[in-house]
Amino acid sequence: MKFVSSILIFIFIISYTSQLSAQQKFTWKGYVKDSLSGETLINASVIVNNETRGVTTNQYGYFSLTLPAGNYKLIFSYVGYLPKIIDVDLSKDVSEDILLLPVSATIQDVIVTSSQKRLNNVKSAQMGQIDLSINTVKSLPSFMGETDVLKTLQLLPGVRNAGEGNSGFYVRGGGPDQNLILLDEAVVYNSGHLFGFFSVFNSDAVKNLTLIKGGMPPQYGGRLSSVIDIAMKEGNVNKTQIDAGIGLIASRFSIQGPLIKNKASYIISARRTYVDLLIKPFVPKSSSFYGSGYYFYDLNAKMNYQVSNNDHLYLSGYFGRDKFVFNNNKRSFSTQIPWGNSTATFRWNHSFTKKLFSNVSLIYNDYKFDFFGSQDNFDIRLSSGIKDWNAKADVDYFASTSHKIKFGAQYTYHTFYPSVASGSQDSVVFHPANTQKKYANEYGIYIQDDWDVTKRIKINYGVRYSLFQQLGPYTTYTTDANGNKLDSTAFGSGQVIKTYGGLEPRFTIRYSLNDNSSIKASATRNLQYIHLVSNAGTTLPTDIWVPSTYIVKPQDGILYAAGYFKNFSNNMFETSLELYYKTMKHQIEYKEGYTPSLSDPEQSFIFGKGWSYGSELFINKVKGRLTGWVGYTLSWTWRKFPELNDGEKYPGKYDRRHDLAVVGIYELSKKWKLSSTFVFGTGNAISLPERFYFIDGTLTQEYSQINAYRMKPYHRLDVAATYTPQHKKPRKYTDSWVFSIYNLYSRQNPYFYYFDQTGDVTNGTLSVVAKQVSLFPILPAVTWNVHF
Repeated sequence: MKFVSSILIFIFIISYTSQLSAQQKFTWKGYVKDSLSGETLINASVIVNNETRGVTTNQYGYFSLTLPAGNYKLIFSYVGYLPKIIDVDLSKDVSEDILLLPVSATIQDVIVTSSQKRLNNVKSAQMGQIDLSINTVKSLPSFMGETDVLKTLQLLPGVRNAGEGNSGFYVRGGGPDQNLILLDEAVVYNSGHLFGFFSVFNSDAVKNLTLIKGGMPPQYGGRLSSVIDIAMKEGNVNKTQIDAGIGLIASRFSIQGPLIKNKASYIISARRTYVDLLIKPFVPKSSSFYGSGYYFYDLNAKMNYQVSNNDHLYLSGYFGRDKFVFNNNKRSFSTQIPWGNSTATFRWNHSFTKKLFSNVSLIYNDYKFDFFGSQDNFDIRLSSGIKDWNAKADVDYFASTSHKIKFGAQYTYHTFYPSVASGSQDSVVFHPANTQKKYANEYGIYIQDDWDVTKRIKINYGVRYSLFQQLGPYTTYTTDANGNKLDSTAFGSGQVIKTYGGLEPRFTIRYSLNDNSSIKASATRNLQYIHLVSNAGTTLPTDIWVPSTYIVKPQDGILYAAGYFKNFSNNMFETSLELYYKTMKHQIEYKEGYTPSLSDPEQSFIFGKGWSYGSELFINKVKGRLTGWVGYTLSWTWRKFPELNDGEKYPGKYDRRHDLAVVGIYELSKKWKLSSTFVFGTGNAISLPERFYFIDGTLTQEYSQINAYRMKPYHRLDVAATYTPQHKKPRKYTDSWVFSIYNLYSRQNPYFYYFDQTGDVTNGTLSVVAKQVSLFPILPAVTWNVHF
């Protein structure tokens, strides 16, 4: 209650002082929208008289601008849209939406980018935030012709990939579980299809993508490294629209349109791979492997309804599944492995006053992994997963052009299924008492202020308080030095077993050197209460999510960052150089020699610490026919566990000394758009055997210290060309062809190494040779896209 009281007092002081200092003021409130579809535009700029004063739309496209009575020139702008300039005599309150026209809809053969919007690079106090245009994502070369928003993130400095063709990623030395991935505010726990080679996000359904890798605002919590906030499209409120695409391995279909014109709309988007369907006719029924195959599919759906000028309702959902089936009829063996995510979000936007905007959300998300196996008359099932019920409320208070206050609260009820097994043989059913289902409450409350102190100084500061409770039923054990159980304590259902919590301060500051350059600094603390534990270096579906418990403490991270930001050539080039240092307490690994079992996995955890530091250079060309960026990262990532590597520090599996990405997009003509990406990275850190022995006729390996060696450097060049026919006669549709080549010069990048043994030790001909396995040579692809 003291924290809540402090928030209310703080808001009152800001409101009271702003009222004392001014003459009569009026407010313009509304949404900034796409004029063709009615989609709201997130982080659009509203600038006053070409000055730095102004506001940006919130994550729902809403703005509120309060000024003293008078004449003003207001500039509304958004990347990829023509800016709108309005001369206004502000003598009364205004409630009016602003419609911006997409550049792609104009007949001008130019690339228009708002200079005002691009000033955010140097004028905003936020560090490490990048907003990616979906049009940019779709323009880049793609793996197997499938556009992937997460792979595009891997081209940014500070973000590194998990391996060849993989959509997993690591940010500034953090693990894959330290990234908060949100789809319409719902947490996505597994972001990969095909064991991580494709992401679960269908680009046809995505409106906006924001990456925050430093200076995380206090509205976000529960992760140490980054936020990837993805907003789904809301649906065209003006007319019905159909988009479809046919590629080599998958097809997509989306339909959107008005339910009530200019008031309610919907969108449904679906995607499925069909390699299994194409191969099936060529596999005879007599084959031992008939019926084997793999496919994935996903479905996005959303509808929204504008109840009034002050109320807006949204309902959105996602459902995706991967399914791998393997049959061996000769051995009477079959297995099915389905896994996937389900999410649902209900949101209510409400404008209480001309300055006060709120959003209330009810969210459900579920991730499941199942394994079904059978041989003869024996069946077995293994499963794991996590399920959340979430309620949250956020309030934006547009106090003035100098203060934008945001505060809110959140509650999540977690259910964890780390390992569940059952089986049967004939009529006998086995239900071992091995279900380690765990429950937890997670709370969060926060407040922040975006404050223009002077024309040169801007501060974004706030604090988040989080609380985590492990709930029963649960049993704790007292053990001796050898791990033998001596005594136990049982907790009943709903009983609080262990409570963790703490304050998470967040602070960033910007000092403007001039109109085109600034320096920024930030310091943030984050607590993370749930953890992904893995034996592999990527986010596989077999990885398990576990909560903080009586044994497992929450991860605790502190990030310090500073940077220099400068725009060149009338904001044609954005550049930044950032330095960071991050510490991470209570990191989790498995004990040496761990083998998976059905016992509670937390009994096999060990705990240590990590730290990382480095620099990131970003050069982004945003205007002209040629656009793109160069990103370079120099970094170090370390881990130290008392029970691993003789207690000595070692490079983390995410350590990569050098990481370079060069991206280019060139508008050759109205018909042709060319693009390419080049990536280079230091090889992954690995442990390798250094000595081989024969013990009782068996070849035995002695391994190096942890991650003492490096794979070969990784590099690859991808190219793409998009052809858009310009039909002489008007048609009801537009179409385009995308030709792409992955790994143009067929670089054999290492996926893993193994050691091959030939010869015989008895006659002295034994030879052990290290060999490399690579996945993808040059891979051409073609995709046809059509829009009605």
